[in-house]
Amino acid sequence: GKPPGGMEVLALGAGGRTLQQEGGEFMFDFDGDEIFHVDLQKTETVWRLPEFGNFATFEAQGALQNMAVAKQNLEIMIQRSNRSQATIVPPEVTVFSEDPVELGDPNILICYVDKFWPSVITITWLRNGQVVTDGVLETVFYPREDHSFRKFSYLPFIPTRGDYYDCRVEHWGLPTALLKHW
Repeated sequence: GKPPGGMEVLALGAGGRTLQQEGGEFMFDFDGDEIFHVDLQKTETVWRLPEFGNFATFEAQGALQNMAVAKQNLEIMIQRSNRSQATIVPPEVTVFSEDPVELGDPNILICYVDKFWPSVITITWLRNGQVVTDGVLETVFYPREDHSFRKFSYLPFIPTRGDYYDCRVEHWGLPTALLKHW
């Protein structure tokens, strides 16, 4: 169970597209909402809301130390489990707009990718079949109670008659890329 008052969450896994490439993520949440995560490349704390940094501090170097210990513990557990592999769980994907859609009014499309494992996934937005990257924002991986993950991708857009959008999700649990049409 989750201890009252929040929980430090550590996700160690393969980063990128190959299992040989190490990666990970350090994120602190409270009641399921991200408070901060650590940018491991820059070794700096990134507050979900800048105001959070006014009330607390976190040394990003501590995240690297915690991850080193967790990685060592993980390796011990893997050895004790005789290197049995966990079941890969494919994601559930939902696409919706932040606000009711009015032609010509700026809005945001949200691609909600949920209940997947491991935390290696690629989310791509398409407009009329073409990749869109301008303005796209993605959250870190949010852990779930069952040890699976969820993630959001946001695409700012101006609804225009005739345009169509897809959220393309690639994950090891999917035989091919999943396109969710909006």
